[in-house]
Amino acid sequence: MSDAGDKKQLSFETANDDDKELVALGYKPSFKREFTNLATISFAFSIMGLCSSISTTFNTPLLLGGPASVVWCWILGASMCFTLGASIAEIVSAYPTCGGLYTASAQLVPAQYRAKVGWLVGWLNILGQIAGISSTEFGLANMILAAVSVGRNGNFEITQGKTVGLFAGLLVVHGLLNSVATRYLARMTKGFVFVNLGATFIIIVVLLAKTPRSEMHPANYVFGSAGIINQAEGWNTGIAFLFGLLSVQWTDYDATAHISEEVQRAAYAAPSAIFIAVIGTGLIGWLLNIVLILCSGPLENLPGPSNSAVLEILYLRCGKAGALFIWAFVCITAFFVVQTALHAASRTLYAFSRDHGLPDAGYFGRNSKRTQTPLRAIWLTTFVSILPGLLDLASPIAANAIFSLTAMALDLSYVIPIFCRRIFQDHPDVMFKPGPFYMGKGWLGITCNIICICWTLFICVIFSLPTVRPVTGDNMNYASVITIGVIFLASIWYILGARKHYTGPKSNLHDDSVEAITQGSSTSDSDYDTKTQA
Repeated sequence: MSDAGDKKQLSFETANDDDKELVALGYKPSFKREFTNLATISFAFSIMGLCSSISTTFNTPLLLGGPASVVWCWILGASMCFTLGASIAEIVSAYPTCGGLYTASAQLVPAQYRAKVGWLVGWLNILGQIAGISSTEFGLANMILAAVSVGRNGNFEITQGKTVGLFAGLLVVHGLLNSVATRYLARMTKGFVFVNLGATFIIIVVLLAKTPRSEMHPANYVFGSAGIINQAEGWNTGIAFLFGLLSVQWTDYDATAHISEEVQRAAYAAPSAIFIAVIGTGLIGWLLNIVLILCSGPLENLPGPSNSAVLEILYLRCGKAGALFIWAFVCITAFFVVQTALHAASRTLYAFSRDHGLPDAGYFGRNSKRTQTPLRAIWLTTFVSILPGLLDLASPIAANAIFSLTAMALDLSYVIPIFCRRIFQDHPDVMFKPGPFYMGKGWLGITCNIICICWTLFICVIFSLPTVRPVTGDNMNYASVITIGVIFLASIWYILGARKHYTGPKSNLHDDSVEAITQGSSTSDSDYDTKTQA
């Protein structure tokens, strides 16, 4: 064997198992693996928000379907999301790359479809994540300003300018925080889960302790027919009740997949973190929703002057000082959601550029030599995420239309690879090889996959419905229009020019412009082909 061959073989043997797996998938290790099990689980919990996500979406089920809609739609949606989380985790375990389900989707179809499927899923996932960052940050800005309004006894005018200014400033702060090296990101992330869960349990305990038994709502109001109150104009009670599902579905389930190249034992840790966080968020979130309804006081007083039902409930039971103290931790939790969401989205953009999915010659698919993180992709994600918020100054309807893209685009980007895996798993070009997190070939895995696909298609219909009838330009739900528009424009772009530079996920093992963190992160193209067909 030649000296060059000896060096290649030696260096490959000295790489750790995670990097060997990444090399087998066709990519050089470009990140440092600083995320431990705790940091990874904390990341997964943080992206789901829990108390902050419930606080920002609580008005929707409460004011459309009533208190019982809040309680039952949460556990119904969470149960269905268990199957989605398990199905996503199974694929992430097999393809632990920062491209997440985008990369996996292209590997789970025959070669002739890889570019088309990868292109569609990539754009749905990227734009869904960016819309999610923007909408969550916008929600955080409103949460902070609502607290200021309560603190000043309503003597504070919340204007579009103040909201958008705070929104943009917060996003710049998140961009700066994400610009540090991976080891610092991992250290920061470790503490997120304790603040998240701690704030949630504090709310639960304080509300139960401060609410007199005589003022707690009866079980029939919380769980029964007395709590089904149709306030959705023009819709029957059944549809109004189902609008409660909009709260539980508003999250990014595959975000942890996008930090796989920064996670130790990624094929085990990333899918496990997703699964644990989905179950934990679902069950603890249900408990929080029950307690909020139990202690909510008269429905006619909500959402109150702050336009946040959760903040008004805290104010009712804890007084102004107590409510604002707890609300500060809810806002911090929302801050962590955006921090992790921007982290994940920048890695997706990096992976898409690395595969030449952007017309940038791979410019945003390179890491900084100083931090060994994709600074270019981080700041591109940051600035693009600011644009929908700025649009609010010109047209709040247009801004909300962009925000509405989040859930539908992300959910579709999840079920496409799950569907393709089931259809093509034994195809000669695919030959799906499961990772350590695997539900098996039996009824469990098949049932989970079928349920999550059917549920996602159903929930997309709910996402598409306007909450008020008759429909006007002001109350129109543009989610379906925007999502279909993204699919149409992406398809036209691909046909007219993108197919010339994008051929699907592309190995960068022989790309000298990408520097590996470990030695021995190169192998032959035949090794890559063997992995993708093994």
